[in-house]
Amino acid sequence: MLVYLRVFKESFSFALNALRNNKLRTFLSLLGVTVGIFSIIAVLAAVDSLDKDIKENLSGLDKNTMYLTKYSFGPTDVPRWKRDNYPQTEYDDYEFVRRNISDIEESAYVIFGGSETIRYQAETVTNVEVTPISHGIYVIDDLKIEKGRFYSELESDTGAPVIVIGSELAENLFDQSNPIGKVVRVYGRKLTVIGVLKKYGSGLGDSPDGKGFVPANFVRQFRNGGANGLPGAVVIKPKAGVDIGAFENVLRQKFRAYRGLKADEEDDFFINKLSGLVSFVDGIISMLNGVGWVISGFSLLVGGFGIANIMFVSVKERTNLIGIQKSLGAKNRFILFQFLFEAVILAVVGGLVGLFLVWITSLIMNGVVGDDFTFVLSLGNMFLGFALSTFIGLLSGVIPAFSASKLDPVEAIRTGM
Repeated sequence: MLVYLRVFKESFSFALNALRNNKLRTFLSLLGVTVGIFSIIAVLAAVDSLDKDIKENLSGLDKNTMYLTKYSFGPTDVPRWKRDNYPQTEYDDYEFVRRNISDIEESAYVIFGGSETIRYQAETVTNVEVTPISHGIYVIDDLKIEKGRFYSELESDTGAPVIVIGSELAENLFDQSNPIGKVVRVYGRKLTVIGVLKKYGSGLGDSPDGKGFVPANFVRQFRNGGANGLPGAVVIKPKAGVDIGAFENVLRQKFRAYRGLKADEEDDFFINKLSGLVSFVDGIISMLNGVGWVISGFSLLVGGFGIANIMFVSVKERTNLIGIQKSLGAKNRFILFQFLFEAVILAVVGGLVGLFLVWITSLIMNGVVGDDFTFVLSLGNMFLGFALSTFIGLLSGVIPAFSASKLDPVEAIRTGM
């Protein structure tokens, strides 16, 4: 054990001497490892942070929530021209589902609208996503109210002129004053603010902070949702413990019958589940990880060749010293471990520099983005970077170290003279 500790100490000294005596050569050799480790860990950390942010934004939602609409939320084999001819999902479809499908905890009708302008006195906020949706979304999306309340089922059914807004929108319109009871203008009409949602944080997910929610039936009074107007969807949250596969089959069969589809006719609607959306997101995350590994792998390959090159040069420069060590009784494994340790130390130095750069980048990112998105450099990714740099050092140094250990002492001394 003491022998190996001595070998490690001597190898560490040789590595430091190589760094000091050949600064430019060492810098160029380690640059590939540094860039490779930085690229891989930065990509993995960014993807992990993105995945964490999206999952946190979806954490309050039931993954079995379904969207019944003419649109597919993911890849589909149905051609575009056929999907374009599907009928829009209308409010009557929502009423049918609500009254005829059992085992539903909550349902809602949503009209997919665009950006609107909201005005309060002299304040104007443009490009606001105002979502016309029925009362059930309060339960389905597990919305949290900070001030006031959400609109009731009666207000939803009658299309009352009320609005619930996100925290960011409330701050932009009313600054520090209490928004509850204030009258704003949306769609060119007056609506009373009855609730403000708690702050969710913008992130990269679908945050409601800058949104507004109004009863769907209020918008239907002047903008039809359905075939002659904006596209709509029925949002369905099944009861807990329900067999989701059986529930979806019942929903499909009853809705087909309601639409008058024959047995040999294809569905003219899609049932999109949030679980499918999560799987789709996971697939994208995996693809991003894979692309990051491929691109960064080339940098690591270059870095590995750089380490191997500097080790071959080191063996050549110290041929005479190797011959003297072996003539004094140093065994092959002593020489082998000496150069192998040196290669690992050089690679680890490059890897640590790469990790340090990722850490600095994470601090800058978090300082610039703030609370909207958190760039997380996990201990797992740091350990992975350290392990990768160690592996590169071992892989790059094994051939030079093996060639050094096999040198004949007499020939080594003669060659080095």
